[in-house]
Amino acid sequence: MPPGPILIFDKSFLQSLNPDEAVWLDNFFLTGITPLFFVETLADLEREVHRGRTPEQVVGNLAYKTPDLQSHMITHHSTILWAELHGQKIPMDGRVPRAGGKLVTLDGKQGVLYEMTKEEEAFARWQRREFLDLERQIAKVWRRNVSNVDHSFTYGLFKELYESFRRPKDLAEAKRIADTLIDLLEEEKAIRFGLAMLGVSVDFHDDVVQQWVSAGKPPLGEFAPYFRHLFSVDFFFHLAISADLISRIRPAGKADNKVDIAYLYYLPFCMVFVSSDNLHERVVPLFLRDDQSFVKGPELKADLGKIDEHYAQLPEELTAQGVYKFATSPPDGVCPVVMQLWDKHLASSWHKKEAEHEKAPSDDDKAEIDMINRAQNESTPIHPEQPPGIDDIHFSHVSRLIIPKKGKCVRVAPPETTKAG
Repeated sequence: MPPGPILIFDKSFLQSLNPDEAVWLDNFFLTGITPLFFVETLADLEREVHRGRTPEQVVGNLAYKTPDLQSHMITHHSTILWAELHGQKIPMDGRVPRAGGKLVTLDGKQGVLYEMTKEEEAFARWQRREFLDLERQIAKVWRRNVSNVDHSFTYGLFKELYESFRRPKDLAEAKRIADTLIDLLEEEKAIRFGLAMLGVSVDFHDDVVQQWVSAGKPPLGEFAPYFRHLFSVDFFFHLAISADLISRIRPAGKADNKVDIAYLYYLPFCMVFVSSDNLHERVVPLFLRDDQSFVKGPELKADLGKIDEHYAQLPEELTAQGVYKFATSPPDGVCPVVMQLWDKHLASSWHKKEAEHEKAPSDDDKAEIDMINRAQNESTPIHPEQPPGIDDIHFSHVSRLIIPKKGKCVRVAPPETTKAG
C-alpha cells in the first residue's frame, strides 16, 4: 500500500488524539516529526500538571501516541541550512530530510541505512516513563528560554519600517511585504540581512557571499531556496508582531508565539500540515505551495475517529492480523477529509480495491524484501568526498522499534515488540 501523504503535525494536534485515533494517523500518513515537537514534548517535564497527573505521565502518554511505524525524524532546520550554505541541494518538494544515515553501495548503486535517532530512542524510553537526567536539564533550560523571550527590541526596530510604507492590515499583507522587501533588496544585502536575522555567525557571511558570486550571482531563491524560506518566515514574524497582528506577549500557559511560528521552518518537507492551534490556522496557509494542504486538527481527528469506529465492526479474526494487513487504504464513504488528502497527494491507483483475504506477496514485494535484507547484510560502507544528492540514492532502509499494539488496535502480529524496517 502507499505509505500515505507526508504529514507534519504540531503538539496540539497529537495531544487531542486518543491512542486509537493515533494508530490510524500512523497507518494512513507518513509523518515527519519535527525537532520542535520533540523539545516541546520534553519540556512538558517542567510544566505544572493538572488533573492529578505527573509530568512523567503526561510526556509518556504523548510519546505513546507519537507515530512510530511510518514516521521519520526531520533534521533540525539549522543543520539543513548549514548543509545548503555549504553547497548541498535541499529538495523543497515535500520529501523528509533525515540525518544520520550510513552511505553504502550494493550492486553498483548507492543507498542509505538509517539506525534509530537519539530522539526516536528517547520516545521509546518515554513510553516506559524512563527519563535521563540530561533530558530533565534540557527541559528546564528550554522552558526557561521560551518563557523569557523579549520582543521589545525587534518590535521597535521593525516598527520604524512603517515610517517608509504603510502598516499591513492583515497577515496576508505582512507576508507580501516580507517577500517584496526580500526580493527588492540587492542579493548580497539580502544574504547578509537574512543570515544575521537567522543568527548565522558573521564570520561565515563572507563565505556565503563568495559562494553566491561563484555561482554567477543568481536570485536568492535559486541560490539557496531553503535559506530564502527561513528568511521569509522570520521576516514575516517580525513584521507581524510590529504591526500588532501577532501578539508579542506570551499567552498564559503557553510558550512564546515564536515557537509556533518555528514549525513553519519545516513546511517544505511535507504535503500536509495539521494543527489545532489558532495561530497556525491563520499563518500556515500563507506559506504553503499549491501542492500542499493545511488541515484543522478537529477535522482530521473526527475522520480518524470515524475510521476507528468503522474498523471496530470487523470480525476479530481479521483485526487480529494487524491493521497493516487489512487497512491498506482509507475506507470509502467514511472519512472524507482523509480521502481528499489521499486523492490530492497520491496517485489515483490506490483506489483499486484489494481482496479482503491475505494475498501472497507479489514478485515486486519479494524483490523489495530481498533488497532490504541484502542492503543490511551485504552492502559496503562508502565515504565519498561530497555527499550524494537525494536523487542519487537508489534505496534506503530505516531500523525502528514499534509497538505492535496500541490502544485496542493490533498493528502487526505477533503481539510482541518487534524490530522492523
